[in-house]
Amino acid sequence: MFTRRNFLQALGVGSGGLMAGLNARAAAQSPRSEHPGQEHASASTGNYRPVRTLNGWTLPYALRDGVKEFHLVAEEIEHEFAPGSRAKCWGYNGSTPGPTLEAVEGDRVRILVTNHLREGTSVHWHGIDLPAGYDGVSGLNQPAIAPGETWVYEFTLKQHGSHMYHPHADEMTQMAFGMMGLFVIHPRVPEAVPVDRDYALLLHNWALHPGTWRPDPSVLQDFDLWTFNSKAFPAIEHLVMRTGERLRIRIGNLSMWNHPIHLHSNPFWVTGSDGARWPSSQWRREVTEIVGVGQMRDLEFVATEPGDWAFHCHMVHHTMGPMGHGIPNPVGVDQRGVEERIRRLLPGYGAMGEHGMSEHSGHVAMGLPGPTNTLPMMAGEGPFGPIEMGGMFTILKVRDDQPPGDYRDPGWYRTPVDRMAQRVSTDPTFGNPHRRPG
Repeated sequence: MFTRRNFLQALGVGSGGLMAGLNARAAAQSPRSEHPGQEHASASTGNYRPVRTLNGWTLPYALRDGVKEFHLVAEEIEHEFAPGSRAKCWGYNGSTPGPTLEAVEGDRVRILVTNHLREGTSVHWHGIDLPAGYDGVSGLNQPAIAPGETWVYEFTLKQHGSHMYHPHADEMTQMAFGMMGLFVIHPRVPEAVPVDRDYALLLHNWALHPGTWRPDPSVLQDFDLWTFNSKAFPAIEHLVMRTGERLRIRIGNLSMWNHPIHLHSNPFWVTGSDGARWPSSQWRREVTEIVGVGQMRDLEFVATEPGDWAFHCHMVHHTMGPMGHGIPNPVGVDQRGVEERIRRLLPGYGAMGEHGMSEHSGHVAMGLPGPTNTLPMMAGEGPFGPIEMGGMFTILKVRDDQPPGDYRDPGWYRTPVDRMAQRVSTDPTFGNPHRRPG
């Protein structure tokens, strides 16, 4: 029978020997290099521009004997998708997604994984070329990491590009609960076309039924919450840049649905995938790019027009919050008297949808309560009223005067009056538009 002891002996160490060696070395050496995630240096190639993970963070490492050592902890956490919606999720080091790992092509990395869950887990390094024994599929490449155990993965990075990590043990539950993260490997040779700002995000979906406090792992494709980095709009951070800068957005998809990601007004180049940045001859000019399940895509562009630009999934129901699919369509239905009768059984009930769903945003603005621990279908206030979006939606804020390296929110764009749409009439019979004959 194959046991963990057999596995450790196959690696050439006795039970506990590998960790004992690591612990002894850790006790004898203090970390020579740690970074907070926004300013740090590579042990192998000097400086590189760090990634900014929306609503997230980069995991510090310790440099020990020339090896970059990271430590991930798989654990249950309490996570807020947006104000008014919290759940017991699973993640790494106190967050979902887990912290972004950053290293450089050619680096030797050592990644400790401690399991604080009550079931076994593992970590698969998605898209990374490494020895089979470190690939992280429990039962195939290793025994599962049992509760309370710490295991180590150590390998040399032979490539660069945008990658991910996630469990390969009880995947349906562990990934549905939020266990995932980004692994960005910077190139050893500086890029011929450098970027000024480098953002990263993961796409995911959650089934958090109203009134419940844990995601439902048995619902993988029907929607409840759609998120960028486990946040639903308007809780998602904005993308910020200066006109003339080159920006890259690294997008990974570990949801169970494909997402056509669309950016307003700024056509972009698709420049890379899990297989690193492509040669420039392979770059494609797009305004919408489908990021399939399990894929990474890198989008790059130079902004020339200042303003506030929408950035979102173009599946329209992915830019909404929770809603019920089994509820009859009330558009065009005379609901006079319905609200009063239902309130006798359900105090606080508000009839809506007779003329469309826009009025829902008005209800949100007025503070009308919804079901316990759930989000409104549409939320978010802009400079001209409700934005009427949720889920996978955020805003790219381009400014002429945004200082280089400054990621602070500059506030809403003040559009010049002579460069915006204007009302010309309130008369519904205005003008003489052509209509289809007959």
